[in-house]
Amino acid sequence: MYHRLRDNRFLQWLLLWLIGLWIVTAIEPFDRRDWLLENLLVFIYGALLVVSYRRFTFSNLSYGLFGLFLSLHLVGAHYTYSETPFGFWLQDLMDLSRNHYDRIVHFAFGLLLAYPLRELLTRAAGVKREWSYLLTTVTVLGFSGFYEALEGIVAVIVSPELGAAYLGTQGDEWDAQKDTALAFAGCIVAMAVIWSLERRTRVR
Repeated sequence: MYHRLRDNRFLQWLLLWLIGLWIVTAIEPFDRRDWLLENLLVFIYGALLVVSYRRFTFSNLSYGLFGLFLSLHLVGAHYTYSETPFGFWLQDLMDLSRNHYDRIVHFAFGLLLAYPLRELLTRAAGVKREWSYLLTTVTVLGFSGFYEALEGIVAVIVSPELGAAYLGTQGDEWDAQKDTALAFAGCIVAMAVIWSLERRTRVR
């Protein structure tokens, strides 16, 4: 279901928003080297979406969800996740022990990217609706775990001295496991919402 970019006004505005936000967040980030590390995977996945646009075009809803997640990430990359102002505001408001902005983004990973992944599985891979909920959840869980492992490897290889800032563990040795669990929880919520909406549609 390919549509030329010049005919998709929503996608044009979304790209302008993301490019604008990227430019703003690239100006004097909290730590330039950490910002570069944080954006490595953004460049890779962004390029994949652009290159694959003709072969597989996601729905506008999926692109919107991608855009929202990338927006959260770009803000976190600018400040480093452990120093994001919104996280400190939330920490003070709820008397939390740490800045939880990174936790929010990991939960958002599962919540926001579950729908696009399910769309890819059902349309490109031909996965049946009944199996799509389970396979989407497994895929999100796998990607989240893979990212945590890749994040650690990148930090060690590229810039070991930036490990704490880049990984954003804030002294929590179970940080990776908690992040993966939150992505899993976000996906479960998304699948429950999608299942409920589709069930109502079928009943009607």
